[in-house]
Amino acid sequence: MYDPRYANSYYFRRKAAFAKAGTKREFVISLPVSPEVLEMEVYDKKTVDDDAFEILNVKIEKMSPVEMWATDEQHRFLEFAIQFAQKAGYVSAGFYESSDHEFLFQYLTKITDPFGGELVTPARTHRKMPRVQISQRLFKSYTIPIRVAILAHEGCHWFLNTRSQTTADLCGIKQYLDYGFPTIEAVYAVTKVFGKNPEMVGASQIERTKDVIDFIENYRANA
Repeated sequence: MYDPRYANSYYFRRKAAFAKAGTKREFVISLPVSPEVLEMEVYDKKTVDDDAFEILNVKIEKMSPVEMWATDEQHRFLEFAIQFAQKAGYVSAGFYESSDHEFLFQYLTKITDPFGGELVTPARTHRKMPRVQISQRLFKSYTIPIRVAILAHEGCHWFLNTRSQTTADLCGIKQYLDYGFPTIEAVYAVTKVFGKNPEMVGASQIERTKDVIDFIENYRANA
């Protein structure tokens, strides 16, 4: 599902297996934010022939109001993060400031180390936050929910004054889920970088992913 007016503006993107002809799958898609125009497409990645797929019984239901327990500052940060996530796929690199000049996103073509080498992190919080540096090259390939989850994580580093990745993960994921974004995208947000860079995966990354999945399962069980 994507906004056809703008490039790289996917609100939902999912792979699904169909073992045999006649198979039916049901999907529930959470869209706490959406554009004026939204297009839905189903296709087979292995062939150009998509005639075997058909979308049936599309039903739209109103979502429950957002109930996110956070400070006013955190609410304002997340709203700004969501607005930026919706346009990050097509806007140019540069500085993006919230309307009240409270938060600043530095949208870089890529994030580099002091020697000019590209870092694999999609975003990082500046020590003089509220400023977040974001990799345009990586963000363009992510769905809007994944972008929101990553930015919520970065905000939590600042608000909680923590360097712990797991602490920021769980804080950001809770805000993300409270807002109503889909749970599976939260897992993708944690594993996306590791999946493209398997050499980074070690015990700490595996434990970090497990903590997030356990948190999401517990969240869903108590929702």
